[in-house]
Amino acid sequence: MSASVFLIDPERASDAKVGNEVILDGPEGRHAVAVQRIRVGETVHLVDGRGRRIVGSVEELTDKNSATVTVEEIDDEFEPRPRITAVQAIAKADRGELAVQMLTEAGIDSIVPWQAEHSVARWDEAKALKNREKWQSTAREAAKQARRAWIPRVDPLTGSAGIADLIANSSVAFVLDEQASTPLTSIDISTVHDVLLVIGPEGGLSDNEREQFADAGADLVRLGPTVLRTSTAGVAALSVVSSRVGRW
Repeated sequence: MSASVFLIDPERASDAKVGNEVILDGPEGRHAVAVQRIRVGETVHLVDGRGRRIVGSVEELTDKNSATVTVEEIDDEFEPRPRITAVQAIAKADRGELAVQMLTEAGIDSIVPWQAEHSVARWDEAKALKNREKWQSTAREAAKQARRAWIPRVDPLTGSAGIADLIANSSVAFVLDEQASTPLTSIDISTVHDVLLVIGPEGGLSDNEREQFADAGADLVRLGPTVLRTSTAGVAALSVVSSRVGRW
């Protein structure tokens, strides 16, 4: 059985040393003790979301709020390269959070929520703040599920003009478009430094967005003969890219 993974404050993680003890408390400590029901002697992984992984043994449990872990191993994992960012169009109900969950489990490095012209869902300023927090929380939980030491960053909501700027500043950018004729699998990306994946809304791209993104330097591509939902298209594209750049 795989060891459970819990988040730890980066400052506390940076002070950790092999042989010393680390306290897992707060919400993560309560979750570990009261929900996961970890036991004394059990091996756990503590990650800071920035690449540091602490492997240790549970030394002591305090009520249902915290655990003392003896540090046995510390591993500072390099940030994956090339860096892959997903621009994810916002969607109705919980489909956006589903997209974030699957992208995170598959290894995405950062996520940009996108208010596309044809997005059915609309976020005002208050919703944008609230939903960004939801997406970041989803990314944290998915990263733990996937046993990742790096947690993807969720950026603020961006419009199509902002996405065009991101495209212009990326080594390579792919825009998933059901009208495109070029397969994603046909493009050589073995030597790129970073990749931007743009996953459109369920309403599809507008003609203005296609032109704007192409002018900024993006490749409009398709995955295959079927049309995927915005919640599943991203993880499918990420799988293709990860295998082509050697991350998988």
